[in-house]
Amino acid sequence: MAGLRGALIGCGFFAVNQMHAWTDVPDTEIVAICDRDPERLKLVGDQFGIERRYSDAAEMFGDGGFDFVDIATTVHSHRALVEMAAAHRIAAICQKPFAKTLTDAKAMVAACKAAGVPLMVHENFRWQTPIQAVRKALDAGAIGTPFWGRFSFRSGFDVFSGQPYLAEGERFIIEDLGIHTLDIARYILGDVTRLTARTRRVNPKIKGEDVATILLDHENGATSIVDVSYATKLGTEPFPETLVELDGTDGTIRLSQGYRLEITNADGTTAYDVSPQLLSWASRPWHNIQESVFAIQQHWAERLRNGGETSTSGADNLKTFALVEAAYESAASGGAVDIEAMLK
Repeated sequence: MAGLRGALIGCGFFAVNQMHAWTDVPDTEIVAICDRDPERLKLVGDQFGIERRYSDAAEMFGDGGFDFVDIATTVHSHRALVEMAAAHRIAAICQKPFAKTLTDAKAMVAACKAAGVPLMVHENFRWQTPIQAVRKALDAGAIGTPFWGRFSFRSGFDVFSGQPYLAEGERFIIEDLGIHTLDIARYILGDVTRLTARTRRVNPKIKGEDVATILLDHENGATSIVDVSYATKLGTEPFPETLVELDGTDGTIRLSQGYRLEITNADGTTAYDVSPQLLSWASRPWHNIQESVFAIQQHWAERLRNGGETSTSGADNLKTFALVEAAYESAASGGAVDIEAMLK
């Protein structure tokens, strides 16, 4: 399938990164865009030279002329848009969080499966260069069998200036950021059987939680901690880096601030620079995330052409989304939550 044509729904804050990335993916182009806000539609349409512009997604699907749709809207519209794509037999990428509820997410996966079309969640953090480097070291047996891990994202960065709606939701850091960190934990150490979480709101100007600490029991026997914070003031701001610690039977892996990867084993300690590439349209400090947007979209295009399930397919992301729901449930109840029971 050469010359892939796509459509984008949602022209907000983050979608511009996706549009830039699509211009870099070989033999792939966005031919139509859709947004209810005429100003955003014009801004993105003019910036990227897109002539087909819609304020109504149903009209855009009716006109057709594209192979896939990239849904970059907020979570409330995800289920309706994914099911619309399935009804028109159009492959779909959906922004995270996947859905408003796990029930909705399961229905979206079922709809696309019944229609025979691919569904991928735009869960790009696992595609970051430093995270990929950690995974490759682990797969190469650098530290033997991992038995403990920590995945940490602690920052004082003002995310509300660019995305003010984040301050208004009853849920914040687990749903917006922790979902990425939990997915990294799954990607590195495998699926999770039980979860325990604690949360706190430090910033009095927001409605949701801005600190979360989550304990994970993995199927392979490993234990890990996922800790996320937007209330942590450090001497050197690490945003948007995810730091990783892994202990294994034969050594340790440490991904530390500044994109430094350190591996210690029987051969001694070796350090690597695993900095992300600064793409032509990217800007610091966002370049780590921006590069991963290009990587996941290139992965999507390759899978559409060659077949096979994507790394962050809808079916796979159900397991990450279940961790988000379990974290909120655990924080509210104070107890542990069984993940397998949630996925039934």
